[in-house]
Amino acid sequence: MTDHTTGQPPAADSDENRRQVLYWRLLARLFDPEEQAGLESASLAVVEDIGLPPALLDPQTSVDAVVQRHPELAAVFDGLMVPQADADGRDRAAEVRRAALVSKVLLNVFATGSGTVTAGQLARWQSDAGWLERALGCAPGDLRGGRAGRGGPGGRGTGPGAAGGPGGAGGGVSPTGTGAGHPTPDLSTLLPAIGPELGALEADLVKRMHLREVLADPRLAARLTPSMSLIEQLLRDKNNLSGVALANAKALIRRFVDEVAEVLRTQVEKASVGALDRSVPPKRTFRNLDLDRTIWKNLTNWDPEQERLYVDRLYYRHTARKTTPQRLVVVVDQSGSMVDSMVNCTILASIFAGLPKVDVHLIAYDTQALDLTPWVSDPFETLLRTNLGGGTDGTVAMALAQPKIAEPRNTVVVWISDFYEWRSEPLFESMAAIHRSGAKFIPVGSVTSSGRGSVNPWFRERFKDLGTPVVSGHIRKLVHELKTFLT
Repeated sequence: MTDHTTGQPPAADSDENRRQVLYWRLLARLFDPEEQAGLESASLAVVEDIGLPPALLDPQTSVDAVVQRHPELAAVFDGLMVPQADADGRDRAAEVRRAALVSKVLLNVFATGSGTVTAGQLARWQSDAGWLERALGCAPGDLRGGRAGRGGPGGRGTGPGAAGGPGGAGGGVSPTGTGAGHPTPDLSTLLPAIGPELGALEADLVKRMHLREVLADPRLAARLTPSMSLIEQLLRDKNNLSGVALANAKALIRRFVDEVAEVLRTQVEKASVGALDRSVPPKRTFRNLDLDRTIWKNLTNWDPEQERLYVDRLYYRHTARKTTPQRLVVVVDQSGSMVDSMVNCTILASIFAGLPKVDVHLIAYDTQALDLTPWVSDPFETLLRTNLGGGTDGTVAMALAQPKIAEPRNTVVVWISDFYEWRSEPLFESMAAIHRSGAKFIPVGSVTSSGRGSVNPWFRERFKDLGTPVVSGHIRKLVHELKTFLT
């Protein structure tokens, strides 16, 4: 179809064709690393015509490199794929621009190729994955760390320069450019699925590295970015490392532990705590000053002539909480399927061990059990003593856990596992006995960063009948359960 006044195709059709060329080229490169000459040349012509850098089409160029050369694009990538409110009309030129930018991020993240991966390639992929997370409205690391719900989609990219904002690539269209009148994807349902897939890609890249050689070179090791996948590999291989390689591995594990601990510590602090203890006088500090109550109680001292309020007494908020000594027994399955839970719960146990009047015990098991209580305050040292992998026999862990339940009413037992056990019935009977004794028993199916994991249906149904349903999902759920009982 042509415009009869100019003899040229309408601009709308031209922009639609350009957008399709970019997305067809993206699909072709994702499924076949070989270039399709026709699509490549057509895409290059489109990108140059709309004033974007040709480097967007080069999968070997990181998003960081593009942004360094063209700083104005940094704000455009933020929130790029977040659905915008439908506009009155379609901005087809903006859709083409968005298609070029979206294609860049998706191709760099999902076209991971094959063969050996270097430390530099892993670091570049992690950086590009961070840009994808930003494009989806999350902070870098949130999807891979399971925190996408914290800020929610759209937490980024809502200001100037974001998609749909002034100078952005928006125009009131969906991430796929469907435009007004077309349904836009609900990112709140998509993000939980994207996170685990990114984690799987990262894990595959780590497995393809010659990790021991990288760790033996301080320069290459310094380029590694700690991640759950990398930490898993380090913990599995630590007994085969020595010298410089072992020192670099420990440094990476400690960095990761410190980063996760900071996040978990914040979640513990934000969780609900015990009732206020009004028998303890409030601390007379400015932070505890109850300004509203102070003003209210001193209103009788108001001087209308001078329009001044004279304060003869300050009131402070009570902050002390009623607490009773509690014992927390954490039992963690350290078999290969539970690595994420092992890392998270080891760190979480150390945080609770730092709370007043909480006595924390930590047991790890596969076919053998290990009492890690002496090191519970130091998650780094605890993780170094674990041996990931092997089968699963919870009865050996139960033999260590039961003697620790001296006062059932003041004890909570947290059992973290997928519950695919060798001796299921005797283990469940022991768990039911703990519940009947009056202790708080919390079975946990997954406390992974992503909330992803499977639980043996046989155990799930029996825990439900027992009145102790499996806590499964994000680690915040477990934090809430523990804080409610312990404080």
